[in-house]
Amino acid sequence: MLIRLALLFCLACLAPAGQAGAAEIPAAKGPVILTVSGKIAHRNGPDGATFDAAMLDALPKRMTTASTPWYSDKMRFEGPLGAALLDQVGATGTTLKVTALNDYAVEIPVEDFRKWPVILATKINDKPISVRDKGPIFVIYPFDEQPSLYNELYFGRSAWQVKSIEVR
Repeated sequence: MLIRLALLFCLACLAPAGQAGAAEIPAAKGPVILTVSGKIAHRNGPDGATFDAAMLDALPKRMTTASTPWYSDKMRFEGPLGAALLDQVGATGTTLKVTALNDYAVEIPVEDFRKWPVILATKINDKPISVRDKGPIFVIYPFDEQPSLYNELYFGRSAWQVKSIEVR
């Protein structure tokens, strides 16, 4: 028994660094809708961490009903918390470069995702967000719960059709 434990310990010490975290994020099984790269500790591929819709749906999420400048009525947004995504990938940076399908990019301080319950909305009014309607992912701040966020600065950070996040 003691020899077996010693052998396991030796094998663990010889394992290449960085492989321990590789199993923490499973490979995407469906179409990839988000890639997170940059200063992250946990990856599931050479380009960073890729997520399909089911993987994002499995993260801690929230729902908010909010008025926004993009819709005439209040809409119900649902999706994973931005902070939960950062925790999943082990983000260590201070800024997020969020890029949309059309290559529009915006920088968002990591602090925004830590201070407020910002969501990466994947549903509007209980339906998946289509690309045509600003999907598959739309960064939504808690505008109705935090009226101080209802301004041009945070509207500009509310990227839609998000395809990637680079942690810097």
